[in-house]
Amino acid sequence: QDVAARRMMAIKRVKEDKDEKCLRDYSIFGTKRGVTLFTQSWSPVSRNVRGIVLLLHGLNEHSGRYSDFAKQLNEIGIKVYGMDWIGHGGSDGLHAYVPSLDDAVVDMKAFLDAILSENPGLPCFCFAHSTGAAIVLKAALDPKVEAQISGIVLTSPAVGVNPSHPIFNVIAPIASLLFPRYQCHAANKSGTVVCRDPEALKAKYSDPLVYTGAIRVRTGCEILRISAYLQDNLTKLRVPFLVLHGSADAVTDPKGSQKLYEEASSFDKAIILYDGLLHDILFEPERQTSSTVPGDLAGSPANSEFTNMFSQPEFKEKIDENIEKIFGEAISRFKSECKMIREELKTEENEVEDAK
Repeated sequence: QDVAARRMMAIKRVKEDKDEKCLRDYSIFGTKRGVTLFTQSWSPVSRNVRGIVLLLHGLNEHSGRYSDFAKQLNEIGIKVYGMDWIGHGGSDGLHAYVPSLDDAVVDMKAFLDAILSENPGLPCFCFAHSTGAAIVLKAALDPKVEAQISGIVLTSPAVGVNPSHPIFNVIAPIASLLFPRYQCHAANKSGTVVCRDPEALKAKYSDPLVYTGAIRVRTGCEILRISAYLQDNLTKLRVPFLVLHGSADAVTDPKGSQKLYEEASSFDKAIILYDGLLHDILFEPERQTSSTVPGDLAGSPANSEFTNMFSQPEFKEKIDENIEKIFGEAISRFKSECKMIREELKTEENEVEDAK
């Protein structure tokens, strides 16, 4: 009954969205496990689609929360697909109960296959927040997924997750077997604020599709498990990525993002730590006031699809300031770092030639 009500609400929101610039649609995606997931898409009406983005939301929320973000990507010719993972939004499962994040990884891979088959020849990127970012990162360690996507953008990824008390690292695996659905109030970090915009907070926590209860034991255990797995396997990551994190985030540790950036084997990678910003970066007040830093993207290193995707003239148009700040500044910094690496390599080559 809970799933049916949530799904009906998710479908209703899609149907009631009559934006003239965006065609919003939904579908029910079936998995091999027999689970059905709510998915939706945002397509630009007046622009040719030149790339697609698979969007994964964070813990306790749903893909519809990123509708404004998706529409802003539509304005630069990017079609966006969102998937509510198990136990979230309009998808099957007890609300906010995740029996296995590995299942969510498998679901994401299957959905990726589906949207790629709908869009042959177009570059595909992933955008993911928090625990959704952890799902994408684990999927990206798969060589097949690595070959399918051109890059990933991560906000506040759950790479470094510190429970409210260290003891939870010990008892969580046991408790998750005995009482997997139990809502553990003690595990919640008391008074943790995810953004500094009162209106954004009100909108989030008054949304029936957003889970506002205490974290379920199995869900919390799964987050700790995937975080630990990622920290042990960061060197295996080779997909181009941008990671964006607020320095004041009390939900996921910015140090985890720094570790991701330092240890990943990806040649094309960049990190931006936003001073004073909290967990929900896209909903912070700076989205209204931040300056635009698109940068000159011509001559991007290795002509990678990752950079070329955002190097078209349309990107320089004044769209939402937050989108330009995040993508523009990140890519600009990424370009500078790669240029420096190329210069260092060239210097080393010259030294070798001189030695001969």
